Amino acid sequence: MYLMYYLDDDEKRVYTLEKTAPDGSPTQSAHPARFSPDDKFSRERVECKRRFKLLPIQGPPLEL
Repeated sequence: MYLMYYLDDDEKRVYTLEKTAPDGSPTQSAHPARFSPDDKFSRERVECKRRFKLLPIQGPPLEL
């Protein structure tokens, strides 16, 4: 059994062990993707994020 989730009416995650939500739609996995040190495509992902300004260092400064 894996932890799954679906979005409720307020767009908040509801965690469950079921494979389907109460409305019949499939649930999503709540676990992150596996990490691999042999990731062959990490450079491409970083380049895409840099191009579209999605890297955390490219956002507005954090207020502390």
